[in-house]
Amino acid sequence: MTDFLPTGIQLTYLVAASLFILGLKKLGSPATARQGNLWAAVGMLLAVVATLLDRQVLNYQMILVGLLIGSVLGAIAAYKVEMTDMPQMVGLLNGLGGAASALVAVAEFGRLVGHQAIPIDANISIISSVFIGGVTFTGSMVAFAKLQGLISGSPITFPLQQPINALLLAGFFVATAYLLIDPQNLPVFVGMVGISLLLGVLFVIPIGGGDMPVVISLLNSLSGVAAAAAGFVVMNNMLIIAGALVGASGLILTEIMCKAMNRSLPSVLFGAFGKAGASGGTGAAAGGDKSVRTVDPEEGAMMLGYARSVVIVPGYGMAVAQAQHAVRELADGLEKLGVEVKYAIHPVAGRMPGHMNVLLAEANVPYPQLYDMDDINPQFEQTDVALVIGANDVVNPSARHDSASPIYGMPILEVDKAKHTIVIKRGMSAGFAGVDNELFYKDKTMMLFGGARDVVAKLVAEVKQL
Repeated sequence: MTDFLPTGIQLTYLVAASLFILGLKKLGSPATARQGNLWAAVGMLLAVVATLLDRQVLNYQMILVGLLIGSVLGAIAAYKVEMTDMPQMVGLLNGLGGAASALVAVAEFGRLVGHQAIPIDANISIISSVFIGGVTFTGSMVAFAKLQGLISGSPITFPLQQPINALLLAGFFVATAYLLIDPQNLPVFVGMVGISLLLGVLFVIPIGGGDMPVVISLLNSLSGVAAAAAGFVVMNNMLIIAGALVGASGLILTEIMCKAMNRSLPSVLFGAFGKAGASGGTGAAAGGDKSVRTVDPEEGAMMLGYARSVVIVPGYGMAVAQAQHAVRELADGLEKLGVEVKYAIHPVAGRMPGHMNVLLAEANVPYPQLYDMDDINPQFEQTDVALVIGANDVVNPSARHDSASPIYGMPILEVDKAKHTIVIKRGMSAGFAGVDNELFYKDKTMMLFGGARDVVAKLVAEVKQL
């Protein structure tokens, strides 16, 4: 039995790692994402059970209490948190993952200090876990606070911000060198923990709400890297593998988000994108002398109901209004009239990667109707009506031609090429980039003002009368 247990545990780890990889693969498609999440969860359960059997656990009772509390809190959150609040939930979970990794390193340092010499490799692992985990924790908490509206979602900057960050980072490296020479120095270690926590705050506060999809995916990657570092601290292969998978996949997703915005990661992190009062560029709409054409729900319903094809473009406004169920009802009504309905999904629409997919999945929108940007853009010229619900920067045509615009070069959903465009919006305010949207002033664009859920509900009622 004693010979079988280590072999069985390693085989269980292998199965768990395989489930993680298969789960990540299935998360790449909305149609298989739920199944992928389930497979990865089963893999994590196997990994946790195998680890508890493998390690010399001092107190199973306390571990079971922790598992029970965590499971109850997780179940409550899964049932109670609205789908529109998923970005905040993801940010919070990223932060807790970073905190857990940092606490493992702090506990290991506390166990070793004063009792035995700390090997240099163990010391480096502890320092890495503390730094990455600390930055991830406080950075994710700031992202959560921004998304939840507890602090301003606009970039928060102050004089000499970047030099101060550089000095803190340099101080951490100096302290690292000192701790490698004198591994038993507890005050230096505590100071390093404090610096890592402070850097996490300063890392996220200058980032605007429009960049949250990039920040969320990057923090997710950092939480994985922190977990891998913690795996080296406690010498657990499974934790190293799981952390590496999360870190790599999060980094790939971050790169995808940056490409979708046509911006580099440094410009996202240090550019204070979306600062209030940003210039509107030199596009046609920026002059302020353009008029808009409006439409009421009855006329809008007639345009939609008598069309052959309609493309719905959801944005953050739909998420805030929690209008996804009304949108699905509208689509069902149009399909009964023989209208072909599709959904155009921009990669950075919303506040986290896949935000629109998550909301539409909650409303049971059929997966085959969801089209990404590259697939749907060539179809807009043959589309009778593009219905934009709460989206702004991701449909702004100035991104194609206005070199003075901060979104210049960003790939957009080309709704202006449709035969008609209806934009549902509360008012004429700019998007998170702080620029005016010239789409609103196009001859083929009709503005339908009001809250997304209320306006879509009126459209549904009018479509039923057709």
